[in-house]
Amino acid sequence: METTQREPVIVVEALRKTYGPTTAVDGVSFSIRAGEVFGLLGSNGAGKTTTVECLEGLRRPDGGEVRVLGVDPLAHPERLRGRVGCQLQESHLPERMRVWEALDLFAAAAPRPVEWTQVLEAWGLADKRDAAFANLSGGQRQRLLVALALVTDPEVVFLDEMTTGLDPAARHTTWELIEAIRARGTTVVLVTHFMDEAERLCDRIAVMDAGRFVAMDTPAALISAEVGIVRVKFTSEESPGQPDDLDWLVGVPHVQAVQRRGRTVEVDGDGPVLAHVAGALLAHGLEPSDLRVERPTLEETFLKLTGHGLE
Repeated sequence: METTQREPVIVVEALRKTYGPTTAVDGVSFSIRAGEVFGLLGSNGAGKTTTVECLEGLRRPDGGEVRVLGVDPLAHPERLRGRVGCQLQESHLPERMRVWEALDLFAAAAPRPVEWTQVLEAWGLADKRDAAFANLSGGQRQRLLVALALVTDPEVVFLDEMTTGLDPAARHTTWELIEAIRARGTTVVLVTHFMDEAERLCDRIAVMDAGRFVAMDTPAALISAEVGIVRVKFTSEESPGQPDDLDWLVGVPHVQAVQRRGRTVEVDGDGPVLAHVAGALLAHGLEPSDLRVERPTLEETFLKLTGHGLE
């Protein structure tokens, strides 16, 4: 999806929020374009949820400015009603409220809602249509809360830890639905601490740590900038007692180092190193059937940026 030429629908300037002596959000600035999936990635306590709650008008910032669809969400929440959907990290409904009643209620409050029966089906809740909220499992409650955020057909939707508590199959189904939502042009702000989720869904990611943005770019650009190394692996075809002499690979363009681990050869490099190594091997009459590239992960990038994991 092309987002580079689109106007920003969310603009944040020097946002700051404190709780007593603790600074939860420390002067962050960013903008989000229409139709973009923008991810906030960080460990618990990094400031992700507080940032989003300021955008939703649920928290009063102690400094800075926030505009969502050109509106201050705290000063004029009525102007955003029906245009913005929110799935909060912690939400509850009346225990006796049935699934269909919740969807029908939320849809009735929107100027142009989606047919809620379609949402019910899409989010795998059709067989729970008449179930009370109190009788839903944790994963079912999570799916219902996401469905409620989307039944109004919002222009912008905030999803805070949307797949927490979901089993692997439900997580992948949820990802596919979010991709379908993005394809319709909806702007998605995704708060997550799941690396695979952020890498698959997000057009851009802001890595948050201790209330600040330590990096912001596309997942691929973050990985390339912070880790850089691309590793090519293959199995050598050496004969017993007569190992292949592959030292010449060091001279191949974009190759930085070559090392052997048993019969496995690891070639570290950058950029299009795979293409150059493959061509060089063919030129030397070698055709390894398992030639492959292992790129650095987003988790490695996060560790390098913050100095710690997501615990």
